[in-house]
Amino acid sequence: MKFTVSQSSLTRAISVVSKGIASGSGQPILAGVKITASEGSVELQSTDNNISIRHSIAANVEEEGATVVAGKVLQNVVKNLPDAAVVISDDGAQASLSCERSHFRLNTLDPNDFPAFPSINPDRTIELPSELLSSMVDRVYKVTSKDTSRPILSGILLTVENNTIRLVATDSYRLAVCDSNTETSETDEQFEAIVPGATFHDVLTLPSMTERITIGITSSQVVFSFDNTTYISRRIEGNFPNFRQLLPTSQNSSVKLDAHQLAQALKRVSVIAQSNPSVRFDIDSDGDVLRLSAASPDQGEASELIGVEVEGESISIALNYHYVMDCVAAVSSDSDVALELLSSMQPAIFKSYASINYLYLLMPVRM
Repeated sequence: MKFTVSQSSLTRAISVVSKGIASGSGQPILAGVKITASEGSVELQSTDNNISIRHSIAANVEEEGATVVAGKVLQNVVKNLPDAAVVISDDGAQASLSCERSHFRLNTLDPNDFPAFPSINPDRTIELPSELLSSMVDRVYKVTSKDTSRPILSGILLTVENNTIRLVATDSYRLAVCDSNTETSETDEQFEAIVPGATFHDVLTLPSMTERITIGITSSQVVFSFDNTTYISRRIEGNFPNFRQLLPTSQNSSVKLDAHQLAQALKRVSVIAQSNPSVRFDIDSDGDVLRLSAASPDQGEASELIGVEVEGESISIALNYHYVMDCVAAVSSDSDVALELLSSMQPAIFKSYASINYLYLLMPVRM
């Protein structure tokens, strides 16, 4: 095997497949990147047995062949090379890499031991605008659970119907829902899948991302296709919680807030709430004022008043300020946020309406 490729192109390709390189698996082959050179192109593959990534780039191929090189070593070598032509060859035991005055010989593994790339024939596919989808995933990604004992909560529910994209995530303490209207390639049938949250976030930040992304599903896998990249992940099986059943059917108080003003006030008050993340929200319907307050036996007290528009009765509730900050960060800083409350012991509902509509349910904490 021998080929020549630009350093920038190779660096970009390795960064794409690096998401699939296994670490600490005990199987050295899974820590490697498989490089296959064929006429006019080089294909890079990685897998950790949960995800599999394939990406191809144009190259001047003198001799076809394949090899496997340790992924992290290859990435560290290539990204530090000068922006010039890189020549890679393989003699079966080591790979030789040269770029201007830099020369490396890297140990290799047998490409025949590398897991075959999954052969996938999706049952359904849909094409979506990647920038919009990425913005929506950013709004719900932090709400996915990191508890591996409940894998269904580590996923993001994606549904597409009637040109409406909806994403839902929950960790059982909070719930995030966002939706937006856009032109899709859907048919009359609803497209639905539960995608691992980390996967959804990672795939949409890859440097090879294009304006539109095709998502395909089988009974057990999700396939993302764009440019010269194929990214395959397991599909989370099971029934996602029915978020509509979690939403209160009525409210006793509704508060209109400026998102930026709330974020700044919360940031100041929460300085006192480091050991106890609870911040109290006291809503005065007579004075159209929201009072934020926090107290710590070790550090003291803090409070701040915010002018708001209140409909309904006065009410108080305590919320985890970390979770509230995640909500505020998910909406546009120049937009308004509505806070709907039923009682101090019922969930708080934050809502924002824009090109991407956002709903955030948050369980209260004890006052």
